[in-house]
Amino acid sequence: MDFSWSEEQLKFKQAVVDFAQRELNTGLGERDAQEQLPRENWKKCARFGLLGLAVPDEYGGSGADVLTTMLVMEGLGYGCHDNGLIFAMNAQMWSVQHPLLTFGSDAQKQRYLPGLCQGELIGAHAMSEPDSGSDAYSLRARATRQAAGYLLNGAKMFVTNAPVADVVLVFATVDPAKKVGGVTAFLVEKGTPGFTVSRNINKMGLRTAPMGEVILQDCFVPLESRLGPEGAGAEIFNSSMEWERSCILGSHVGAMERQLEHSLRYARERRQFGQPIGKFQAVANRLADMKVRLETARLLLYKVAWLKQTGQSAVMEAALAKLYLSESFVQSSLDAIRTYGGYGYMTEFEVERDLRDAVGGTLYSGTSDIQRVIIARWLGL
Repeated sequence: MDFSWSEEQLKFKQAVVDFAQRELNTGLGERDAQEQLPRENWKKCARFGLLGLAVPDEYGGSGADVLTTMLVMEGLGYGCHDNGLIFAMNAQMWSVQHPLLTFGSDAQKQRYLPGLCQGELIGAHAMSEPDSGSDAYSLRARATRQAAGYLLNGAKMFVTNAPVADVVLVFATVDPAKKVGGVTAFLVEKGTPGFTVSRNINKMGLRTAPMGEVILQDCFVPLESRLGPEGAGAEIFNSSMEWERSCILGSHVGAMERQLEHSLRYARERRQFGQPIGKFQAVANRLADMKVRLETARLLLYKVAWLKQTGQSAVMEAALAKLYLSESFVQSSLDAIRTYGGYGYMTEFEVERDLRDAVGGTLYSGTSDIQRVIIARWLGL
C-alpha cells in the first residue's frame, strides 16, 4: 500500500484548508445555536468543487479519484469547524450522488447530478423509519405498483437535509414477503403530491445539518423515478453505506488533527503551579493518546481508500474505520475538553461543540454496535 501523496494532491488539500478557514467559519456559534444550515456556505463549497469531487466532469463534477477525495475531505475537516455543514454535504455526496452515479439511468444522472454538484439542488437519503433503524430492511414503507409507476406510503425518520432537500432518495418495499429482496429505491422530488417533510428536528449536535421526518401519503412517482430495478434497494443502500462509512470519516481525521493542535497550543500556554500544564504527566499522556488515535485512524481510513482505489471490497475495513474513527473522535473530544478544563466546557471556546457533534458519529451510517456485528460476521462468527 502506497500512501504517499503527489505535490498536486497536497496543494489541493492545502487550498481546501485555506478556503475553509477563510470562508466557512464566520458566525458558526450563532448558526449552531439557531440550528441553521449555512446555504451560502453550501454554495461556496459547490463553487469550489467540493460537492462534485467524485463525480465525472460530464455531470458537473471534477472526477477526482477516491484517494484524492479522501485527502481533500480530511483537509475540509481540518479547516472547517462546522461539522454539521460537512456532515450534510457528505450525506448528499455519498448517499444520493453516489447511488445516482452507480445505479442511475442516463436520464436520471443528467436530471440531478449537475444541479447537486453545483449546489442548485440539495439531496437527502431516506432509509430509517420510526420502527426500523439498525434493522434497516424491516421497512413498513410500501411501494404499490400502478400502471405507470408506484404509489408510496409510509414515514421516514432521521432524514438528514430533509427540510431543505429538493430530491429525496426513498427506500420502500414492493413486497414485505420478499424481505430484503423487496426493498426498492425511488427518487422523489419536493412538491410531489403526497410528499411532506416535518419541521427541523432539534439535535444534540451537528445542529447546522437540518434533519426531518418524511411522510408519504399516496405519493405517486412515475416508473422513471425508480432507481435501479425492483428489489435492488439493498444493493444500493449497502454500496452507499460502504462509501459513506469511509469517506464521511475523512473530515473526522482532519477535525481530530485540528483538535490536537489546538490542545497542544493551549497546554503550552496555560500555566498552573508555575509551569505550562503540558509539563504535567497527566495532561501530556492525554495529548499523547490523542496523537495515537489520530495516526491510527488515518491509517485505517487510507487503507479503505486504497482498497476502493484498486477495486477491492472494503466492507469489513470500512466497518473497522467507521467504528474506530467515530469512537476516537468522541474520546479525543473529551480529552480536548479536559485539557482546556472549565474553559473547554464553555461554548465561547468552541471545544465542547466537537464533542456534541462527535457523538452523532457513533450512531449515523450504522451504530458502533452494528459495525461490530459486521466485523464479527467477516471474521466468520
